[in-house]
Amino acid sequence: MPETPTYPIGSVINGNRDAICAAYDRFHSQPIDLEFLNNGNYPYSLYRTTLGGVDSCSGPGTFQGAKRSTLTFGPSQTPGWWIDRTDLPEQFPIGVSVRNVWTTARNIVLRSGNPHNYLRMVEHIIAFRLGLGLDDVMVSVGSGDPPLFDHGNYDIYETIQRTGIVETKTPVSFVTVREPVTFGGTRGDFLTFLPAKPGDKNLHVDCAIDFKSAIGRQRIRYDLSPEVFRTGSEARTNAPYSQFLYTRTIGKLFADTRNLGYTTRNILIHGRKKYYNEPKMIVNGRSFEAVWHRSTLDLLAAVSLLDARLAGTIVSYRAGHTQDVQMCSALALHNYLVPHE
Repeated sequence: MPETPTYPIGSVINGNRDAICAAYDRFHSQPIDLEFLNNGNYPYSLYRTTLGGVDSCSGPGTFQGAKRSTLTFGPSQTPGWWIDRTDLPEQFPIGVSVRNVWTTARNIVLRSGNPHNYLRMVEHIIAFRLGLGLDDVMVSVGSGDPPLFDHGNYDIYETIQRTGIVETKTPVSFVTVREPVTFGGTRGDFLTFLPAKPGDKNLHVDCAIDFKSAIGRQRIRYDLSPEVFRTGSEARTNAPYSQFLYTRTIGKLFADTRNLGYTTRNILIHGRKKYYNEPKMIVNGRSFEAVWHRSTLDLLAAVSLLDARLAGTIVSYRAGHTQDVQMCSALALHNYLVPHE
């Protein structure tokens, strides 16, 4: 069993400190199930990277499952990640930034300019920015509806590998938090960001989830690397069986769910005591697909909304999209981020 570290509570920028202390106790009592550490070596390029070509991947639409949706990835001459709605040629590309978050109610939606110039559920796409150390990318899409895949978002990983990742001549900029910072929620959840040690450019993640279902309690600790992220990219999003059943029955009556493209192949469906389809990422008889998805494709997506690569430690317990994005927005808005050498 890996040695379980302890973490300090930082300056509380949201939430009740007593509730956060209680959540910390529950988090620290939860054993680490999976651990992947890299012995201090920074596994990414120290120069900004972009793509060496253009390639695409397609799947049924997330919110219009009867229609196909295609993502095309290519290099960007402008620094950062950009989303180009090719069906709206009069609109500027959407910058991937906390400044352009429209809503996080069910998923992260980015929007810029015209209200129609948006992309839903961007989290599983933009997480590749930080996960692969990929700095300058143009993502083109023909609607506001991204595709769903049967293998998590491994299709995107394969697409990027086909284009190749190339270095530029511009050094990477790093930031870290100037002090420990904690953001508490209302469900016994919290996020804590801790400063990087001098000279350490790694991002260390310790993430725990606790579901009252077959998923149960899961915890993963890792130093972010391309190999770790490649594994996480295969993890599907999850939904309770009651939600899946709703989309197949009375949910057909409502516009926001009638065309939802969830199937037994592209999501993990869980009930109180069992899974309703085949879980993946099995270790010692248990599926850790849910914590892989949460710690990579969800959590790293919010951090990818920052303008520079983040170094330091992130501790996440039972948090979700809204809390992730609010935390990153608060760090940027209130000058908690400082350059890191």
